[in-house]
Amino acid sequence: MGAERYRPPLFSVAPMMEWTDKHYRTVARIISKHAWLYTEMLAAETIVYQQGNLDRFLAFPSEQHPIVLQIGGNNLDNIAKATQLANAYGFDEINLNCGCPSAKVAGHGCFGARLMLDPKFVSEAMSVIAANTDVPVSVKCRIGVDDHDSYNELCDFIYKVSSLSPTKHFIIHSRKALLNGISPADNRRIPPLKYEYYYALLRDFPDLRFTINGGIDCVDEVNAALREGAHGVMVGRAAYNNLWNTLAHVDSAVYGEPSSGLTRRQVLEQYQVYGDAVLGTYGNNRPNMRELIRPLSGFFYSEPGNSLWKRKADAAFLNKNIKTVKSFFEETLAVIPDAVLDSPVAELPSGRIDLFANVRGLLPPPYETRTEEVVVNAQS
Repeated sequence: MGAERYRPPLFSVAPMMEWTDKHYRTVARIISKHAWLYTEMLAAETIVYQQGNLDRFLAFPSEQHPIVLQIGGNNLDNIAKATQLANAYGFDEINLNCGCPSAKVAGHGCFGARLMLDPKFVSEAMSVIAANTDVPVSVKCRIGVDDHDSYNELCDFIYKVSSLSPTKHFIIHSRKALLNGISPADNRRIPPLKYEYYYALLRDFPDLRFTINGGIDCVDEVNAALREGAHGVMVGRAAYNNLWNTLAHVDSAVYGEPSSGLTRRQVLEQYQVYGDAVLGTYGNNRPNMRELIRPLSGFFYSEPGNSLWKRKADAAFLNKNIKTVKSFFEETLAVIPDAVLDSPVAELPSGRIDLFANVRGLLPPPYETRTEEVVVNAQS
C-alpha cells in the first residue's frame, strides 16, 4: 500500500462524522477514481475496545483506495494500539484530528481542536503513530483556537509538530475553532476564512506539504486554489450535498483524465450491487436500508424530481415489502426524469472568481522560527 501508488492528493473529501462512512465512500469512488477519501473520525478508544468487531469500523472494499484513516484521541497508549490494529486494513495514510470543534470532542478537553494548544503532545502522538505504521502520517487542524489565533501561533504549532515528529503533511482548515459551545455548523460559518494564513504557510515552510480546507464549494474553486499554489485541496459538505456535480468533475478537471462518461443511472446500478451485498451483514439489520441510501441524499441536487424522490424514499424506508436496494430503486427512481438519470455530467460549474483575490497581498509577515523554545520542549 502507500500513497506513492496513487495520484497525489490534489483533491480530497474531508472526514465528516456520520457522513463519510464506507457506504458514502463506495459511491464516491464509483464516481471518481482519483479523489482521496477519508474515513469518519474514529476515536482510538473505539478501535481498541472493539477489537472483536473491527470490520464494522475499519473494513472497506479495496476499490476505495486511496483512503486515509482519521483517528482522534489523547491517550498515547491507545493511539499506538489503534494504529497497530488498523495496519491490517491497509489504509494509505493515517491522520490525527486536531481540528474538530464539537463540544463532544474538544469541549471536554479530550481531543480535536483543543490539541492545537498542546503541540508537544501532538508531536508525541504523531511520533507514536509513525512508529507503529509504515504509511505516511498527517495532521488536520484549524488555523487557531479561540484567542490563540495569530499567524505566529499557528506557525509555532506547525513548526513544533513537524520538528519533533515525522509529520510532513498538514491539512489546514482556514478558520479558527471557537470552543465556547457554539455548534460545529456555526464553527464552519462564524469564524472568518483566512486563506492568507494557508498561503503564508507555503512560503514559510517550503519543506512541508499543506492541503487547504474550508469554504471551497466546487471543482472550479479547487482549481483556483491549485493555480494559486496550493499543494492540495480538501472539500467537505459540497462533496456530500452536491455529490454528483462535485465528484464527477474531479478526474477530468483536476487530474486531467478523460471523463468516464458515467451517467447517474450507471452509478446507481453499481452501487445497488454493493448495497445488496452488504445489507444486514453486521447483524441486527446493520447496515440497514436507510444507512445505505443516506449517501445519495445529494445525488440529485437541484435536479427535477429531487424533492419528490426524497419523499418517495422516506415512504419506501417504511415499506416492509422493500427488502433490497434494487427494489428500493425500482420503487423510487420513477420520479426522476430519464434525462437526469441517463445524461453524463454537465459542464463544469463556475465558482466564485474572487475567492482567492489578492490573497498574496494579505499575507502576514514571515514567521521567525523559535528554535530555542522547540529545543526546550523536546528536552522537557
